[in-house]
Amino acid sequence: MRIYFYLLLVFILFASQTNIAYGQKAPIPKSKNAFVVISHRGNHLAAQENTLAAFQNAIKVGADYVEIDLRTSKDSQLVIMHDATVNRMTNGIGKVSDLTWAELKQLNVIEKNHPEWPEQSIPLFSEVLKLCKGKINIYLDFKNADVNASYQALKKAGMQHSVIVYINEPHQLVEWKKIAPQIPLMVSLPDSVQSAAQLNSFLEQYKIHLLDGSYKEYTVEMVNAAKAKNIPVWPDIQSATEGPEQWEKAINLGFTGLQTDHPEAMVNYLKNKKRRS
Repeated sequence: MRIYFYLLLVFILFASQTNIAYGQKAPIPKSKNAFVVISHRGNHLAAQENTLAAFQNAIKVGADYVEIDLRTSKDSQLVIMHDATVNRMTNGIGKVSDLTWAELKQLNVIEKNHPEWPEQSIPLFSEVLKLCKGKINIYLDFKNADVNASYQALKKAGMQHSVIVYINEPHQLVEWKKIAPQIPLMVSLPDSVQSAAQLNSFLEQYKIHLLDGSYKEYTVEMVNAAKAKNIPVWPDIQSATEGPEQWEKAINLGFTGLQTDHPEAMVNYLKNKKRRS
């Protein structure tokens, strides 16, 4: 979901009146590879999306980050599910927020195109953190959760230095900046930003740590403008036609990372092109 510019402005003006340090530095988690591969919902070409098996597969193929979607159950448990409902990806029906953890953990996560895959269950955030610690960084797509509870879970797992948070709503930006200003935050470009000059103005005003969005939204000049401010641009490239042609176009634009549906193929492609380390 894209943050609309006027809403962002309203919330940041509010934040400026509450002494939130929008300019505070937030170190990006280190990666051993110069070009960062972000595995979208885990490596879901080999297991059901957003499951421990998919995340383990992302680790196995050498991705640098695993993208996960965080939501909250009816009884305030932090769980992983992309959709607001369980309808598409499980054998159950209903909103995640209307179901207790006891109800959610009974469901099977399914992939209709691969009924032969072993059964998987919805994971807790704590289980994902334990699995990923010391093996892979986390790209946290912050769907619907309490910021303080999420941050405390990260600290308890010792993963607070291994995460970036993708912001979906303006209030999330304010809350993360207030509660955990040292956590790097990522947003997509607002529709109003379409040039290097506009990007410069946006970054000067809002002090974002990373940028996302579709790789097609960016020009070389825009990517260079972000680089000049030490802001990584790691856009989405996943699509039905994703492959080497799109990856090469994105690399030529100057990106230093991509979110992909094909982490294993991308890692191998980058290795063959000697762009991996």
